[in-house]
Amino acid sequence: MTARCSVVPPYVLEALAASGDPRLQAHATATLDVDSALRRGRVSAETRAGDAVLPQLEPGTDAGPVRAVYDAETGTSLPGELVRSEGDPPTGDTAVTEAYDGLGATWQLWQEAYGRTSLDDHGLPLLATVHYGSDYDNAFWDGTQMVFGDGDGVVFLGFTRSVDVIGHELAHGVTQYTSGLNYQGQSGALNESVSDVFGVLVKQHLLGQSAQEADWLVGAELLGPGVDGVALRSMAAPGTAYDDPRLGTDPQPAHMSDYVDTAEDSGGVHINSGIPNKAFHDLAVALGGHAWEVAGQIWYDTVTGDIRADCDFATFAGLTVAAAAARHGEASPQEEAVRAAWEGVGITVGEGTPGDDAGDQAPESPAPGAPAPGPTPPADTEVEVFRTGGLAGLTRRRTVALHELPEPDTRAWQELLATDRLQQEAAAVGRDYPDAYCYGVRCTRPTLDVQVPEPVLTEELRALLERTLGGGTGGAAG
Repeated sequence: MTARCSVVPPYVLEALAASGDPRLQAHATATLDVDSALRRGRVSAETRAGDAVLPQLEPGTDAGPVRAVYDAETGTSLPGELVRSEGDPPTGDTAVTEAYDGLGATWQLWQEAYGRTSLDDHGLPLLATVHYGSDYDNAFWDGTQMVFGDGDGVVFLGFTRSVDVIGHELAHGVTQYTSGLNYQGQSGALNESVSDVFGVLVKQHLLGQSAQEADWLVGAELLGPGVDGVALRSMAAPGTAYDDPRLGTDPQPAHMSDYVDTAEDSGGVHINSGIPNKAFHDLAVALGGHAWEVAGQIWYDTVTGDIRADCDFATFAGLTVAAAAARHGEASPQEEAVRAAWEGVGITVGEGTPGDDAGDQAPESPAPGAPAPGPTPPADTEVEVFRTGGLAGLTRRRTVALHELPEPDTRAWQELLATDRLQQEAAAVGRDYPDAYCYGVRCTRPTLDVQVPEPVLTEELRALLERTLGGGTGGAAG
């Protein structure tokens, strides 16, 4: 199942659902219900039922994009009715115009700044649906297209209004086709941060702004006039974007000392993204000029380079230092500026060869005591994953062939099944966890039938099991 990434975090919608305003509560609750259904993988079964599948369009070229904008007419069947194709004149519908122009501005950044032809670098058509749902309080990338709600008209206005939001969501598509950063914990926060970075760069590129001139806000145009806030997020000052009785207070930290350890929001992906956001902002301002030229190029080199899907903050920092050194030279002002930006948010990169220390992503040989690898199972291997919980009994179950998962998760399962790690973790449980959930895995090739209590699993392994159960990818939500 492809990644589904929304711009409004669940904790914001939950605050609105508890705001005490009946209208806001109704719209936020309805949005949460839709988002929950989409995350559970119902998009292909339900939301595309009305119009079957997206049409097959010829790819764009480096000379221009191929865009198509559809109108859901407040329904939830995708893609909806085609209302504007590439080269067509404006329709008079503001949301259609904003979506069409935002797709174009995003394509221009990727092509003109980095020589990338659309999201996949092969001319992928850029598709969008407007007027999704009834006053739907979100916008999302579903792995194939953009979808925009009209907002509730009080706290959130139309979601096509912010070109940086359009750029943010489409950047999830670039991540999908490149690094595939897992949408959990620090790798998920990096996934969100990369989208914020390139989202604001779309806006700055469109307006010709320097790093010093830019506002570094994500979604500044989305908030209604009575909201106490300036945007959804501030990259210059994470944690200051809003403080509103209906939205709550912006929870983003700007430094590792304030890192939020939480199981909510997929491990804080929208929250802790403030830390790498701040590092990029500080780097871009220190370098001066247009942020997409040097700082943005370093980030682009990183996410399209040798990076693993489970990359954490320290690893990513090391990779950006390596990217700066590769392009500008070791001990260059650019490399030193990258180091300083990360140090400013509490992450220190080693002084050896760029990429050493934090940048090393995997040891060359197994660590002492690590499960010894065996034969790698084929990609058509099927695994059954289930989660049980106390008196509630069996709650969720899924059987899937490894090749049906996103490539990073296919590889992760192959590596896992080539060892006896799950058996070791199950055997090492030193006490009972009567109230805990248990994850189970069954497989016939190799033979495997184990159950492990959730508290003893590493975050990485639990996230893999949860993504597999949910039908999601290691990609994004945003």
